Amino acid sequence: MRILIMGGTRFIGVYLTKILVEQGHEVVLFNRGKKPAPVEGIQQIHGDRTDATQLKEKLSGENFDAIFDNNGRELSDTQPLAEIFKNRVQHFVYMSSAGVYLKSDQMPHIEGDPVDPKSRHKGKHETETFLAELGLPWTSIRPTYIYGPQNYNDLEAWFFERIVRDRPIPIPGNGSHFTQFGHCKDLANAMAAVLGNTQAIGQIYNISGERFVTFDGLARACATAAGKSADELQIVHYDPKKFDFGKRKAFPMRVQHFFASINKAMTELNWKPEYDLISGLKDSFQNDFLASGRDKSEVDLSVDDEILKSV
Repeated sequence: MRILIMGGTRFIGVYLTKILVEQGHEVVLFNRGKKPAPVEGIQQIHGDRTDATQLKEKLSGENFDAIFDNNGRELSDTQPLAEIFKNRVQHFVYMSSAGVYLKSDQMPHIEGDPVDPKSRHKGKHETETFLAELGLPWTSIRPTYIYGPQNYNDLEAWFFERIVRDRPIPIPGNGSHFTQFGHCKDLANAMAAVLGNTQAIGQIYNISGERFVTFDGLARACATAAGKSADELQIVHYDPKKFDFGKRKAFPMRVQHFFASINKAMTELNWKPEYDLISGLKDSFQNDFLASGRDKSEVDLSVDDEILKSV
């Protein structure tokens, strides 16, 4: 298949590009050209996707069997692309987010759960609705928290930065909120598994790891992955409502239960996560955190100090 990936040079796009090339597909990347292609010799089309006129000029003359839209956040990002290839593509795979779900007392989230109209990810759900109405052969992927090497969001690295420096880990609430991490390679494999699967047309899939973990459990898992004693890790709980951090980020995740069922994806896509939490965190710690020298770089821990002084 000839496949277009929007982006393709950061995090998930890198893994997906490599997997699709290994499978024998012809992969073309559309991006701004600021980073090198993850696979030597593949075609790149450079442009700004937020400019609909430019997008049409660059892509309307191209033909693709499938498109992966990895970096559309708002409907305005994806609508011009989808309209260019209406009736011209076998599969349009959209990267949404499990962050669209409305907070619920009944967990885990499943694909039919209500969505939050006030979510910062509401543009993702608006795009899903648009794709369905447009009549494209579409599939939407809703990951929870994504982690692994090349992660540009400080999730696991937030914990590693404190663990390697033998610092206490300040965790909001009582540490019992459940969350869920999905490894970037597992996500990319799930996305690739959508191709050629007619059952996946018009469907939404939650993608993540199989297990859920508490905030405290995640901190201990990160310590284990970093070669430290989980039992000796000092965790400090605090009430976030008693602090005014302004725009400073005191913790990398939302303070609520946030996890989703991946049963549908495992059944219909014949897919299964390769990484459990510890093996995935070890991969990230060794092949990204240590490899990039973050264990030796300077870190601003002033917010931590503010919390620890008050607890």
